[in-house]
Amino acid sequence: MDKRKVITAYRRGFITIQECAQILGIDSMQVVGMVDDQKQPDSARLYTAR
Repeated sequence: MDKRKVITAYRRGFITIQECAQILGIDSMQVVGMVDDQKQPDSARLYTAR
C-alpha cells in the first residue's frame, strides 16, 4: 500500500496513529516524524535530512 495514502487516511481521521504505524510497519513516533516531514516544503526537507 502507498505510504502517502495511509498517512492521508490518518490525517483525515479514518485510522488512528497506531493503525497507521501498524500498516506501515513502523513505530508510532516514526509516523509522527513522517507526518511532520510532509508538512515542510521540499527545500527545507533536503536540509534536515543531512
